[in-house]
Amino acid sequence: MAHFAGHVHVVTTAGRAGRRGVTAIAACSVSDDPATVLVCLNRGSVANDLFRDNGAFAVNTLASGLQPVAEAFSGVTSLGPDERFDVGHWTTLSTGAPVLQDALVSFDCRLVDAIDHATHRVLFGRVVAVSMADRGEPLLYFNRRYRTL
Repeated sequence: MAHFAGHVHVVTTAGRAGRRGVTAIAACSVSDDPATVLVCLNRGSVANDLFRDNGAFAVNTLASGLQPVAEAFSGVTSLGPDERFDVGHWTTLSTGAPVLQDALVSFDCRLVDAIDHATHRVLFGRVVAVSMADRGEPLLYFNRRYRTL
């Protein structure tokens, strides 16, 4: 699976269950009417239950200069779950899920379905708000390395 190239995203949530963010490449558009995205999160981490329990999440698509944000949320640094949000500039849109102000695009979503499959949980979210940057190049991940165009 390391040879499955993908755009780097930081997926976030906040609410009564708590705040959490993770780096992921397994995210994509599902439908444009209604606007729906999906993201796949590892079920091996109990902390990822917060996404389901909060009922909302944001998919923040990273630009090439945001590798430090990707690394902070990937768990390879010594930063704790709350300290990760000290990296980057964060705001909220509609659901309260943290949105990265410097992201190429952020999709703020209400959870509409969650399906467990093998090692992962697939979250489907209806997009309720969007924030877009004026421009930028994507941050990619392939063969266990970050890459840019």
